[in-house]
Amino acid sequence: MNSVASGPDCCRGLGNINYKKADLSVMTWLLHYVDPSDPSFVVAILTIAFGPFFWNVVARWEYRTRRLSSVFRSPYLACYSLGAVILLLNVLRSHCFTQAMLSQPKMEGLENPTTYCLGLALLGVGTIFVLSSFFALGFTGTFLGDYFGILMEARVTTFPFSIVDNPMYCGSTANYLGWALMHASPTGLLLTVVVAFVYMVAIQYEE
Repeated sequence: MNSVASGPDCCRGLGNINYKKADLSVMTWLLHYVDPSDPSFVVAILTIAFGPFFWNVVARWEYRTRRLSSVFRSPYLACYSLGAVILLLNVLRSHCFTQAMLSQPKMEGLENPTTYCLGLALLGVGTIFVLSSFFALGFTGTFLGDYFGILMEARVTTFPFSIVDNPMYCGSTANYLGWALMHASPTGLLLTVVVAFVYMVAIQYEE
């Protein structure tokens, strides 16, 4: 969501982070440059939080009731429809993320070629993780097909799952971090922290 990973057991890597060791001084530094009351910032927070909440609730509702499969008369069509909605929500999230960055000032210390290249590299790595995860899982594997009774023959262990347990979530987070650095945006960095936190919560819930 953008991307989502498949199934209850596919997202663990981000959950291994020790929250107690987080450097709160970074958050304090970011808040000196960010206006949390800005409407575009609030909307970005809401769209970031809503996506994982939505797809987890809907997937579990489908698993218990099979209502979507019944309405669409096919578990595959129901899964494709949910996947399309998730993709649209991810597009909306990215748009709101960008608008929030553009509405607040850049930081001069981040406006340099080194930071830009680092951001570009993170964006490239994140995109590789997201796309390779999608190709490894397929559409139904990516978009919660197991909740619709569409099961894969075996757990995927090839790249990028051979490197990290949650390549979709890790890749998506890397994309947002890279995008924020390329824009020299403290607001983008703070929103990336929110993205990572929401994914951590989603991982715990999915497991």
